[in-house]
Amino acid sequence: MKIKLFTAKKFWLSISILLFTLPNFAQLRLPKLVSDGMILQRDVKLNIWGWAKSNEAITIDFKGKTYHTVANAAGEWKIILPEQKAGGPFEMQVKSGKEKITLHDILIGDVWFASGQSNMELPMRRVAPIYENEIKTSECTFIRQFFVPQRYNFKQPENDLPNGKWISADPETVLDFSAVAYFFARNIYEKYKIPVAIINASLGGSPIQSWMSEEALKEFPSYFQEAQRFKNDDLIREIEQKDNERINGWYSDLRKHDEGFQKDLPWFVPNIDISDWLTMNIPGYWSNKYPEIQNGSVWFRKKVEIPSRLAGKPAKLILGRIVDADSVYLNGKFVGTTSYQYPPRRYEVPANLLREGENEIVVRVISNMGKGGFVPDKLYALIIDKDTIDLSGEWKMKQGAKMPPLAGQTFVRWKPVGLYNAMVAPVTNYRIKGFLWYQGEANADKPLEYRLLLPKLIENWRSEWNQGELPFLFVQLPNYGPPVSEPSESNWAVLRESQLMTLKKVPKTGMAVAIDLGEWNDIHPLRKKDVGDRLALPAQKIAYGEKNLVSSGPLYKSMEVKGNVIWIDFTEIGSGLIAKGNLPLKEFAIAGANKKFVWANAEIVGNSVKVWSDKIEKPVAVRYAWADNPANANLYNKENLPASPFRTDNW
Repeated sequence: MKIKLFTAKKFWLSISILLFTLPNFAQLRLPKLVSDGMILQRDVKLNIWGWAKSNEAITIDFKGKTYHTVANAAGEWKIILPEQKAGGPFEMQVKSGKEKITLHDILIGDVWFASGQSNMELPMRRVAPIYENEIKTSECTFIRQFFVPQRYNFKQPENDLPNGKWISADPETVLDFSAVAYFFARNIYEKYKIPVAIINASLGGSPIQSWMSEEALKEFPSYFQEAQRFKNDDLIREIEQKDNERINGWYSDLRKHDEGFQKDLPWFVPNIDISDWLTMNIPGYWSNKYPEIQNGSVWFRKKVEIPSRLAGKPAKLILGRIVDADSVYLNGKFVGTTSYQYPPRRYEVPANLLREGENEIVVRVISNMGKGGFVPDKLYALIIDKDTIDLSGEWKMKQGAKMPPLAGQTFVRWKPVGLYNAMVAPVTNYRIKGFLWYQGEANADKPLEYRLLLPKLIENWRSEWNQGELPFLFVQLPNYGPPVSEPSESNWAVLRESQLMTLKKVPKTGMAVAIDLGEWNDIHPLRKKDVGDRLALPAQKIAYGEKNLVSSGPLYKSMEVKGNVIWIDFTEIGSGLIAKGNLPLKEFAIAGANKKFVWANAEIVGNSVKVWSDKIEKPVAVRYAWADNPANANLYNKENLPASPFRTDNW
């Protein structure tokens, strides 16, 4: 048998002929949002858009009707469908010449655009320990999320997303849903029984200016100029290269000098000599007891006794939160690592790793700046079946390597305009019901500026969607940080005030007060169902027309001075004011003309609050819950909704 060999010239000629005879690549294309499983906004005219060959005829077949248009010279086209009632599932066919795209499982319902920073991004998997039943019962094809890829673009608004798909909620997929947005959607669905969609465009740490268009930022010259600066790709590459070299070098040096890896027996193996190790009570920060322990790596170890009935079983190792990063070993075996301080430490211990009798846990902690250690008031435990073995108390510790503090990274993705161009602009053609917004922590260093930025963002988004005054619902910052013993100033309180001012000045806005839903030691509190449910209340009132609904806790209205007493009146009192827990009202402060605030007595009298102090004869101002963490704030209405923090000296 003879084999005929092609010359190179004949080979490429054959390939060229083959390519010439193949059909042209498809040119009909739809945006990623317009895809299988999408939920379209009910009761409004709908945009269906895409790209095709220039001047090509486009048809859409939907629910027994056909709609036509022609692509422009650039190949862009849009068809406006008439208003649709809630329902589905439906199919849609989009045709251009010989090309056809069929979309399946389309629902008609309400679409909410959910955005902000980490507390909006925070997925259900992070709050799973307190919402196990809600996750088990989450299956619902009528609640869907589209996760917008987390990207930036400083040069121009993008017209499509690089990827993404619509996902229905079930016990597995819901773990990747925004927790706040999911609970909001669940609340709305259960009340109105219509499909609810969440377009989740959120990114941890992002400041509000990164979500605003270039045009909107012209009113904020410093941010506008910063946006222009970051149009330079070379600048971004230079920043990222220097950051990477500096950060990688720091961690490389740390590993190279860490004594825990230099010995014949590394420090994560069991039963090494620890006679020279120090002792520390966990949780806590080592600098409080050992100021000589510096940034770098610090190793911790603890022995625990496991009874025979629990030996060999899988377990959960819960280590609260650790500042900054950690790697964890059990009986010499690696069980998990976390690279930054915010996530809760929950490590799965496989079967047969725990043995009867003595077991040893080793944690290598990396502290790159500030105080390192184990965050107080968190759970530190080994959970086996229904047994919980407490891991707090004495641990042995030793520094592996000392390092200078590591300067923070330049987060280019948070710079002004970038997230708007890549994560908002591609969505603005898609018709929606309204906006959900949970953000502000990243702007708390300039809280007065926020009272200009937030209204501008709302105006900007409403203008870009061009659907009128779409409902805009936002979360007021929760309590966070150590409680204070005396009245004091607070940037977080001022930012909450900026949010409250936006609520009162911008039409069709709603605010969920979360002053009782935070955690003093965690900027990512877990009670996201309460947040979602509280956001759903103003949604029901503003977006769904529930006029008689009490959708908010008490909001400051006015004050009147009578002698040595200041009387405070409120709106949103609902069925009446209460002091939660039947305790005296707390977190009220009062001041005279010198504006030096002292704690005050406060009492509910009818629909007003009477505030006074024997220390202030001629009061002029009152503040309530005016702190980063007003832990004892307890003014509510009878609908169990908390009053917003306020001050009378700035209205």
